[in-house]
Amino acid sequence: MSRNKKTSESLFQFMNLLIALLLKNGQYRTSLHYKASLNSFKRYRDNKDIALKEIDSEVMRSYEAYLHHTAEVCKNTSSFYLRILRATYNKAVAKGLTPQQHPFSDVYTGIAQTRKRAIPTENVSQIKSLQSVKDLTPKEEMARDTFLMSFYLRGISFIDLAHLRKSDLKDGYLHYTRRKTGQRLTIRWEKEMQELLEKYQAQTASSSYLFPFLVDDGNKRQDKTIDKKQDEARLYHNAEARISYHLRKFGATIGIKGKLTLYVARHSWATTARDNHISISVISEALGHHSETTTQIYLRSIKSSEVDVLRNSTFFQYFSRTQSSKSLIERMFFGFLCLLYRDSEELE
Repeated sequence: MSRNKKTSESLFQFMNLLIALLLKNGQYRTSLHYKASLNSFKRYRDNKDIALKEIDSEVMRSYEAYLHHTAEVCKNTSSFYLRILRATYNKAVAKGLTPQQHPFSDVYTGIAQTRKRAIPTENVSQIKSLQSVKDLTPKEEMARDTFLMSFYLRGISFIDLAHLRKSDLKDGYLHYTRRKTGQRLTIRWEKEMQELLEKYQAQTASSSYLFPFLVDDGNKRQDKTIDKKQDEARLYHNAEARISYHLRKFGATIGIKGKLTLYVARHSWATTARDNHISISVISEALGHHSETTTQIYLRSIKSSEVDVLRNSTFFQYFSRTQSSKSLIERMFFGFLCLLYRDSEELE
C-alpha cells in the first residue's frame, strides 16, 4: 500500500496514471499533450523523477528558463507545457497527494498574441509551380498540395480539411462546419480543387473522407484496445506533424522567409482578399469569423511591411500573366460574392 502511495506522489508516475486514464476515456489528443509535456519535463530533469510535494516556484522558474534558453521553444509553447503541468499539479492537490504551494504563480501561463504572416503572391505561385518528380519528394508533394488546397478553400484549417467527407461535396459546392466556431461554410468547387482531389482518389477509394489524411497508412497497430476514434486521432496527429515538417523543409529550400505553415495559407488568402478591395464583412464571412471585429484584429496583426509587399503584388496584377491563373482568382473571389448574393436573396 505504501509503495502505491509513494508511486502516486511522484510527478512522472502521477502523469502516467493521468495519461492512461485519458486513453481509457478516448481522449487521445489530450493524452498526447500530457505525454509531450511529461517528456519535456523529463528532459529538463535528466529523467529523474520528482516528488509532487517538492514542486515549488523555484522549480517552475528553473524549468521555464530551461524551456526558453536550452530547449529554445517559443513563449506559447513554454506556456503550453506549464499549463499542462499546472493542471496535473492541481489534480494532485485535489486528491490530497500534495499541499497547494502555488508553484506556477511566477511563470507565464497565458497565451501571447502571435504575429500572423502572409507571403507574397509570387511565393504562392512558386509553390504551385514546383514539379512533383524534379523538385519534391512524395511527402513534400502532399504537403504542397495541402497548402494549396488550404489556400484555395479560403484558408481552411487543417482539422477541418482533414475531416471533410465525400458527402460534403455536392452539386459543385463544398459544405462544411468549421470546428472552431461551429459556423457553416459553403465554397464553390473549382477545377483546380478537383485536380488536386483526383491525385489522391485512389487512396480514399474505400474511405468516406475526401482526402487521405485519416486513411490508415498501412502501419496500424494490431492493438484491439485502440478504438476507431483513437486511431483516427493518431492518424490526424501524424499527418499534421508530417505536413508541417515538409512545409518548413521545402519552404526553406525555395527561399521563403520564415516558417511556411498552413496558417500562412490562411493569412495570405485573407490579406490578398483585402488588398483586392474585398470588404471586411465579406472576408469575415469567408473566414468563418463570428464578427467583423475579429477579422479587423486578425488583419491588423499581419506585419505592415508584409502588407506593403502584397499590395505591390496583388492577385490580379501577378496572376494576370497567365489567363488560367487569372481565371482561378477571379472565380475564387467573384464566385464567393455571387454565392453570398444568392444566399441573401434566398433569405429575403
